[in-house]
Amino acid sequence: MAIPVIDFSKLNGQERAKTLAQIANACEEWGFFQLVNHGIAEELLERVKKVSSEFYKLEREENFNNSELANLLKETGDEKLENVDWEDVITLSDDNQSPYKTPGFQEIMKEYRCELKKLAEKMMEVMDENLGLPKGYIKEAFNGGEGENNAFFGTKVSHYPPCPNPEKVTGLRAHTDAGGVILLFQDDQVGGLQVLKDGEWIDVQPLKNTIVINTGDQIEVLSNGRYKSAWHRVLSTVDGNRLSIASFYNPSLEATIAPATQLVKEEMDQTYPKFVFGDYMSVYVQQKFLPKEPRFQAVKAM
Repeated sequence: MAIPVIDFSKLNGQERAKTLAQIANACEEWGFFQLVNHGIAEELLERVKKVSSEFYKLEREENFNNSELANLLKETGDEKLENVDWEDVITLSDDNQSPYKTPGFQEIMKEYRCELKKLAEKMMEVMDENLGLPKGYIKEAFNGGEGENNAFFGTKVSHYPPCPNPEKVTGLRAHTDAGGVILLFQDDQVGGLQVLKDGEWIDVQPLKNTIVINTGDQIEVLSNGRYKSAWHRVLSTVDGNRLSIASFYNPSLEATIAPATQLVKEEMDQTYPKFVFGDYMSVYVQQKFLPKEPRFQAVKAM
């Protein structure tokens, strides 16, 4: 069993209906799928890979190797480490303009993020169409209403360095993503990402220069459960330094999220509460690695 791989360029041709159906099925059955021919230049993706590797070596590797986590792994014997992840991560956003030393890193990542944001908005329009919602519905909900432009677009640049004892620590513990639409550019050499499907962990196969799409908790709510956010994790490995660049198109913290009225036939059909996304995030940061249903219940009570 492998996660779906979908040719995004076919939305613009005679196979549009078939491609829409493939995406709808992937959203309903998996919550994870890979896009090929997504419109982002391979040349840009190659530059992103190169500069991200240089960034890690120049600015992150030494600190990670000397980190409390790396030392803890050496000291714990056979004991499995809990509540930690074998991951080095930074977050980029429009507001976060930290000066980086690596030549070209800031400029290339800015160009990449701009392209990814456009792809995210195209994907949300596809979801609108497949769910029978007005064009722009999800984007408007995430932005906090008509004419607003407050949605958050962030990018996590993660590395999962070689781990001397992968059986003792997970790269990233199992979780669902809190936000909206997630676009992942993952390593095409080093695997480790897995998604939970029908009680079984399935490898998200590394494919060169694809973009992996997954749906977050807010898409599950807006779709009234038609599209589920999928549990996923990253295993640590002995060999290879796995690159993972995940971009998140999330609601603004002030946005009110609720099932789309078009998808709620009767009051009894509304499976999810109405809430402010910032309230959800305050619950999520405490419960990220725990079952998601209590998060919805907690925010309902706020």
